[in-house]
Amino acid sequence: MSAIRALELFDLPRLSRYRDEVIALDSRRALTRGNPLRARNFISYLNPKRRIYTGVFEDEKGVVLGGIIQRAEENFARLAYLAPARAPLALIDHLTAHAGVWQARQIVTEIDEKNALFQSLRQCGFSVYGHQRIWNLSDISHLDNALTRWRKKKDIDFPAIQNLENKIIPPLLLPLETFSNISSGMLCQNDELLAYIDISYGSRGIFLRPLIHPNTENLGEKLLNFLANLPKSHRLPIYLCVRSHQAWIEPVLEEMGARAGARQAVLVKYLVSRIRKEKTLPVAGEKAWANPAAPIQRLEMDE
Repeated sequence: MSAIRALELFDLPRLSRYRDEVIALDSRRALTRGNPLRARNFISYLNPKRRIYTGVFEDEKGVVLGGIIQRAEENFARLAYLAPARAPLALIDHLTAHAGVWQARQIVTEIDEKNALFQSLRQCGFSVYGHQRIWNLSDISHLDNALTRWRKKKDIDFPAIQNLENKIIPPLLLPLETFSNISSGMLCQNDELLAYIDISYGSRGIFLRPLIHPNTENLGEKLLNFLANLPKSHRLPIYLCVRSHQAWIEPVLEEMGARAGARQAVLVKYLVSRIRKEKTLPVAGEKAWANPAAPIQRLEMDE
C-alpha cells in the first residue's frame, strides 16, 4: 500500500539519511546552492510564499522525496530533485499535478540519458526537447585583463536581449529558454547586441547561461575578458551551460581549457493541452452586419 502527501515538519529529522542518495534534476539550482537536502537549503521548501513544493511517497520499500519549483519569472515549473534515486511513477504524476495547480504550462527537468530515472520520466509523459552540457570554467588561466568589452545589463537593454533570443533560440523552445528582465547579466555590444550572458549567483557557485550569436568574432577572447571582469566571483566555481542549439560554442570552450561535464537530456512535459473549439465568424465582416443573410463560415481556432 502506497501513500503520497506533502512534506511536513515531522519529516525533517529523517532528511539527512537521504542526503547522499539525492539526484539533482535542476543544474542551476544544484550548482549554485548545493545539495537540495542540506538543512540550509531545505528551509526555503517550507516557505509558503514561494512556489516550492516537496512530495513524500511511502510504500513497503521506504520513502521517496521529490521537489518541484517555479521561479517568479517563468511560466513553467522545474522538477528539482528526487531522493533516493528511484522514481515511483505515482510520485512524478503527483508533482506534475501540483505544478498544474500553480498554472504552470510545462514542467522541465534535466538528466543524464544513461540514468535509470530517464525511462521513468519518459513513461510519465516527459519528452526530450534538447540536450545540454555544463562546462566548468574555474581552472581557466590567462584571463584577458584588457579594457573590458562587457557591461552590466540595464532595463533598457531588455528589448535587444529579446531580439537576440528570437534570432538564436528555435521558436518551439522560446517559452522554455527565458532570459528574464529581473535577472543579472552582462552584455557585449558594439552597434548591435551579439552576446549576452545571464548570471546566477549562489553560495556554492556561479551559473552562466550564454546567448551568443554565431556571427560573434573572437569569441574566445571575449569570454576570457568576461571572466576577468565577472563581478563577485570570490573564487567560487564557475559553470557555463551550453544547450544544443548553441553547441558551436563548445570547441571554443575546450580550446580555452574549460572542463566538460556529461551530456544531459532536457525533458519537458506539457501540462496545458491545446483545445480546439469551433467558432462562427462572418465571411465578410462589414457586409455581414449590413446583411443578416450573409453566409457564415465555420473556423477552427486554437485557444
